[in-house]
Amino acid sequence: MGASQRCRTSSPPPSCATLFFVGTLLLLSRIMTARACPKICHCSDRNGVVVQCTSRNLESIPPNLPKDTVVLLLSSNRIRHIPKEAFTDLHRLRELDLSHNALEVVEAGAFQGLSEGMRTLDLSNNHLRSLPRDTFTKLHARVRLSHNPWHCECSLQEVLRELRLDPETVNEVSCYTAVQEEYVGQPVIQVLDSGINFCNFHHKTTDVAMFVAMFCWFSMVTAYIIYYIKHNQEDARRHMEYLKSLPSTSHISKDYDTASSVF
Repeated sequence: MGASQRCRTSSPPPSCATLFFVGTLLLLSRIMTARACPKICHCSDRNGVVVQCTSRNLESIPPNLPKDTVVLLLSSNRIRHIPKEAFTDLHRLRELDLSHNALEVVEAGAFQGLSEGMRTLDLSNNHLRSLPRDTFTKLHARVRLSHNPWHCECSLQEVLRELRLDPETVNEVSCYTAVQEEYVGQPVIQVLDSGINFCNFHHKTTDVAMFVAMFCWFSMVTAYIIYYIKHNQEDARRHMEYLKSLPSTSHISKDYDTASSVF
C-alpha cells in the first residue's frame, strides 16, 4: 500500500503531510547519493553517469563516486597507487581509463567488485613493472598494458594468462627488463609464443640459489672440522711434549732403590 493510499484511508491530515515530507526527503537523499559527483570532476548522464576526471592533477582515486557510474576517465593525472577494492561499489562500470598516470603499485583485489560487464580497462603509459597474480581475476574486459617498464619473469607470465590483452596494443607490451638479457626490448607475447617459459627460469634460479647456499654451509662446516682437528692436534702435541719433559718412572724407581740401599 502506497503512502498516499494510507493517508486517504487511515491517517489524519497532519500525519499525511509529515509522511509525504519524510518520504520525499528519503527519495531525494537516495538520488543525491547515487548521483553525487566529485567536485573536481565533471559528470554527465548517458544511460548512467560518465565521470570525467582527466588532467585534474589527481594523486588518488576520487572518493564517493556515483554508484551508477558507467564510464570513469582518470587519465593524465598523477595517481601512483590503486588500493584494494578501489572500485568495489561501481557495479555498473563498463570503461575505466587510468592511462598516462604514474602508477607503480596496483594492490591485489584493486578491481574486485567490478562486474563481468566491464569492456575496457586502460593501464597504458604508466610506471608498472609487475602486478599481483590475481589482479584481473573474474574480469572479462580488454586490458591495455602497453608502454610500461615491465620486468619479464614468472609472475608477469601468470598475470597475462588471466586477462584479455587489447589486440591493438598487444605488441606494445614489451620487456623493459627480463630474467635473461636477450629478451629485453621484445614484445612479451612474442617471447611467450616462441615457447619461452619464464617460470622455468625462476625455478632454475631458485635451485641455483639453494645449491650455492648449501655449498656455503658445507664449506663452513668443513672449515670448522678442519680447524677443530688442527686445534686438537696442537693441544695433543703440547701435551705429549709436556709428558716427555716429566721425569720418567724408571728413573724415579732407580733413585728410590739407591736411597733404600744407603739406609
